Amino acid sequence: MEKIIKAAVDRGASDLHIKAGDVFRARIDGKLVPLTKQALTPEQTRSIAMKFIPNDEDRARIDKIQDYDCSWGAQGIGRFRVNILRQRSSFMIVMRVIPFEVPTFEKLTLPPVLKTIADAERGMILVTGVTGSGKSSTMAAIINHINATKHKHVVTLENPLEFLHRDIQCSITQREIGVDTESFRMGLRAALRQDPDVILIGEMRDSETIDTAMKAAETGHLLISTVHTPDAQSTVMRILAMFPPEEQDVVRVRLAESLYAVVSQRLLPKKDGHGRAVACEVMIVTPTIKELMLDRDRVSEIRDYIADGREQYGMQTFDQHLADLVQSGEVEFEVALAAATKPSDFELKMRTFRRRSTTSRKAVADPIAEPMTGAISLGVSSSAVTGAQPVVPPVVPPVVPPASAKTPESTQTIKGLSTGFDF
Repeated sequence: MEKIIKAAVDRGASDLHIKAGDVFRARIDGKLVPLTKQALTPEQTRSIAMKFIPNDEDRARIDKIQDYDCSWGAQGIGRFRVNILRQRSSFMIVMRVIPFEVPTFEKLTLPPVLKTIADAERGMILVTGVTGSGKSSTMAAIINHINATKHKHVVTLENPLEFLHRDIQCSITQREIGVDTESFRMGLRAALRQDPDVILIGEMRDSETIDTAMKAAETGHLLISTVHTPDAQSTVMRILAMFPPEEQDVVRVRLAESLYAVVSQRLLPKKDGHGRAVACEVMIVTPTIKELMLDRDRVSEIRDYIADGREQYGMQTFDQHLADLVQSGEVEFEVALAAATKPSDFELKMRTFRRRSTTSRKAVADPIAEPMTGAISLGVSSSAVTGAQPVVPPVVPPVVPPASAKTPESTQTIKGLSTGFDF
């Protein structure tokens, strides 16, 4: 088993699937591929699950387990986040590879504005995206930046522990749910009494946890967490929807005051077929964004203001970043189009950009107009110019460039007048 897992890690797998009645499978470059030919029996899968469960008490009740989270590591192989589940009355195991090395913003190719976001003193930073979009890696990179540049106490609440941070400039306290504390809610309440500067919550799953998180941000702490939402605008709407209708107006005000930034992610296969590229939407809560959040009828305008704030604040929408990835050659146009928030608008913008690029390349490739028929564009017959200077008709403006002047190939003339338009 360990040889198979090591082989998958060596091939760059991000996840491994072990299921009774099926072969070992691994997700490599976003695709789930088989690693073995022989299917596992229910007894073999149960034995593997027993190996991953860390304590005797849980191993004794394995036949009663329906869902179970833990972490597992082996020297020379790596560390993994493990989920053990029941399906068709037998076991299945899903393992997420956790690198030993804590990632940096540069290694993850995240936008430079994330360094500015990580330098915030207080407020909530939410990293959002679907399962498997790299949220844990981005949060680890934020903590790594703080650890390398600040002198603070960082408390993390995770289920299970993923990246292991060593103390550099900061003191890092990492607590595992079910092992070091009872739940996210209990751990977060306790964290407020542990002199923290930064609190990381692995996931905000309910309104009570979100309420406590907002209290932490309101009392001057920097709080970092994740939400399973596709983009920044839907994150605001999802958080509000988690509270009863009669509380939403108050929550709207609290969220607008405590939220600092939202970073949403999607992973896309690279054009060369090796690895995946991250597409990011970044929203920083500026005074204008705050006004939109407070007005329930204008929340839908948030995405447009994110796009407008790219140059001044470093914000960007998914579609803006997807366009960058296509133009740089990292991602195929069809892949980016499928991932776009507004596919029709994205396609129109990209086709317009391509037309302009094609026109510019043609003008650069052949900037000099042919002089031998220069008189034709001036409305003069070819016989009139044989061995003589071009005759200028009255409709031509007073200043006429010589026949050898540079004229863009794409510019046509009508009755001696340059139209300046492409036909």
